[in-house]
Amino acid sequence: MLLLGIDLGTSSVKVSVLDASNGNVIASAQYPETEAAIISHHPGWAEQSPNQWWHDVKAAILKLHATEAYKPSDIGAIGIAYQMHGLVLVDSNQNVIRDSIIWCDNRAVALGEKAFETIGNNYCLTHLLNSPGNFTASKLAWVKQNESEHYARIHKMMLPGDFIAMKLTGEITTTIAALSEGMFWDFKNNCLSEAVMNYYGLNAMHIPAIKNVFDTHGYVTEHIASELGIPKGISVTYKAGDQQNNALSLNVLNSGEVAATAGTSAVIYAVSDSLQADTASRVNSFAHVNHTQEHNSIGVLLCINGAGISNSWIKNKLGASSYEEMNALAASVAPGSDGVSVLPFGNGSERMLHNKNIGAHITGFDFNRHGAAHLFRAVQEGVVFAMQYGFKVLQQNGVQPTVIRAGKANMFLSDVFVDCFVNTLGVPLELYHTDGSKGAAFGAGYGAKVYATIEEAFVNSKPLNIIEPSGTNSYAAAYEKWEQQLALQIKNNQ
Repeated sequence: MLLLGIDLGTSSVKVSVLDASNGNVIASAQYPETEAAIISHHPGWAEQSPNQWWHDVKAAILKLHATEAYKPSDIGAIGIAYQMHGLVLVDSNQNVIRDSIIWCDNRAVALGEKAFETIGNNYCLTHLLNSPGNFTASKLAWVKQNESEHYARIHKMMLPGDFIAMKLTGEITTTIAALSEGMFWDFKNNCLSEAVMNYYGLNAMHIPAIKNVFDTHGYVTEHIASELGIPKGISVTYKAGDQQNNALSLNVLNSGEVAATAGTSAVIYAVSDSLQADTASRVNSFAHVNHTQEHNSIGVLLCINGAGISNSWIKNKLGASSYEEMNALAASVAPGSDGVSVLPFGNGSERMLHNKNIGAHITGFDFNRHGAAHLFRAVQEGVVFAMQYGFKVLQQNGVQPTVIRAGKANMFLSDVFVDCFVNTLGVPLELYHTDGSKGAAFGAGYGAKVYATIEEAFVNSKPLNIIEPSGTNSYAAAYEKWEQQLALQIKNNQ
């Protein structure tokens, strides 16, 4: 059987077809080739069109078929990974009501902070495992308060992956994991959070049918099957947020295991079997892909919004022809970037900075000594330093990994980034040939019962290489300076 994995990212859609018998990817495709735009009507706002997502998903699948590397008729199940925390609203005809308010949008921060205070800090941290913050429930409350005409038309609210599954199948479902990332789920009572719904005055009828991640979420309709050239009636058997899915793709499923990624945002994701929460809510705890009402599996997530996007921004502004060129130039500069330091924020409020948006900052740049190569390296070091700053928060919450796993993709393609990551965090790194679409395909296979266990899906998964810390942290002084600059900017933004 062939498995189709769909990864709906912020920048693009990637799809892969995987041979379930050996776990090998037969073909992959991405659409669009250039990075998708984020709509920002006001400072701090971030939206994308769900209909554009669906257009891009279809285009990516047809582009995948065009490789002629497989028979589309052999596809037996579909899995979906998606950008987390986005709000999608549809009416009773399944038409999109407004553009999606996506993960890095800031507009609901104040609403979430007030909810945290009113519902009660301890209650939120023990029941939701987070503050309501700027998550999906708060975004929905913002629509209710500010766009009453849109709110009145709502039939169902969804996360982005729920929407893509609906377009494929005509059925609307969600998962415990999706509701937990939106701050709708009460872990203590194993149900929709009455406290959040009642506080915001939200309608429980707007919540789709709730299923586990690996359940059947519908069957591809005849019309869509014809349009996409795939068998009608095949099932969508997996839906997960991108970071839970990244962990799955790296076989990070058990308590104590840790995954990392550095795409548009940078994430360190640790799995725990306890219902834990950071007392200052600087890192977030969500249901992992294998969490059920009977078994706790919690992903503790550190996220830096302004990571890969800062790398992309500096590449485009300084005119590098490719990331390969940029990485090579960065490698020509010694660790520490000759005193240049970058705070890679400026893509919305940063949770680990108590929901502050301090913006991006470049310091120590000398027009007579520094050039593009110094900035390229300083951005990569700055992203790692931000991850280290948050990693210390994870350590305070009991995360003590002996190894971190990551896909050899995005910023982990850079030797500079990898060297800085391993030696700054002081933890060995295993790099794998995987990505979100491959993880979604594996998830589909387990959901379709092609694999008896999740672990069986990864029996052939081996690391490409393992990078150990050198024993000498050549980044220590640069990190100390970076942390001082961060403290100064936080103080200036109080």
